Amino acid sequence: MNPYWLEDESPPRAAPVHEGRVDVAIVGAGITGCSAALSLAEAGLRVRVHDARGVAEGASGRNGGFALRGAATGYDVARETYGAEQARGLWAWTEAELDRIAELAGDALDRTGSLRLAADEEERGQIRGEFEALREDGIEAEWLDELPPQLAGRFHGAILHAGDGALQPARFVRRLAARAAGAGAEIREHDRVADVEALDADRVLVATDGYGHGLVPELADAIWPTRGQVVVSEPLPERLYDRPHYARQGFDYWQQLPDGRVLLGGFRDVSILDELTDVEETTPQIQASLESFLGELIGRPPQITHRWAGMFGLTQDMLPLVGPVPGRDRVWVAAGYSGHGNVLGFACGRLVAAALLGETGSPLLRLFDPARLA
Repeated sequence: MNPYWLEDESPPRAAPVHEGRVDVAIVGAGITGCSAALSLAEAGLRVRVHDARGVAEGASGRNGGFALRGAATGYDVARETYGAEQARGLWAWTEAELDRIAELAGDALDRTGSLRLAADEEERGQIRGEFEALREDGIEAEWLDELPPQLAGRFHGAILHAGDGALQPARFVRRLAARAAGAGAEIREHDRVADVEALDADRVLVATDGYGHGLVPELADAIWPTRGQVVVSEPLPERLYDRPHYARQGFDYWQQLPDGRVLLGGFRDVSILDELTDVEETTPQIQASLESFLGELIGRPPQITHRWAGMFGLTQDMLPLVGPVPGRDRVWVAAGYSGHGNVLGFACGRLVAAALLGETGSPLLRLFDPARLA
């Protein structure tokens, strides 16, 4: 079944064409590629975007539609791993970038907040530790012991992140693409790139996250393609969930869409080694687990209208890779969001564009340096 997000009609966009060599060729017309293309084109560079599919038809049209601040690692763990200053800086950066998404997204973003739920007492202790770390550093978060009736008894407390949101990711990325084209970027859909060295450009940005495995062999062991699976119910007459929810360290995630459907993704841990793959297809075992849990969430056997699989890029330290590929200064990368690509992907597109324009002083570029994992 086609991903729900991709049923949205694409907005019209300009169709500039650049003859000959361009300043930057971008591989991937998802959130990172379109974000970078917009920044570079607005700065006056000749930009050409290539994608094997259409705009937003990879991970940007196949995810859960969460717009979360922070990164894949819990904030308390991030403080211990990267240091308090880096962790706070990373969080503040994603807050600012989510605000920028809100300026551009229009009705593609709803700042509903999100709930991070504890599925058991062990997870309650873990996320309570994260909550305390957030509060110590002055970051807005609220602890909830009293949960709504549909969550009470199943979950053991939650963190409410009021600044987060629900995103229609394909709608947003297609709007970014239209803006980038309006600024002069050429976008070539259904144009598969087999060899980045063959692209007629001064520099190349690979922005395919978990897709395009093998395009940059030097990073084949640094970014692991990982599959995520999703189901969507028929529209429900009742409103059960008013914001994105996630539990079990993000292995379960769901939200109720504006038309009443409930979208549920996750359960990779049911068959976790099988999900470390670049094969974009659903599997009976995980789909059955999703359907069973969706029935519990809505209180009756679900009628499924959409199901799909998509890829994301997982890294060993759960941080993105942004910068030049070691040993190949002409080739750059922005990828590896470990399942948090809607905000991080947009933000890293802007970060790598700034670096390509000569703004290399951000401490985030040191934190995300691809050389650390190559």
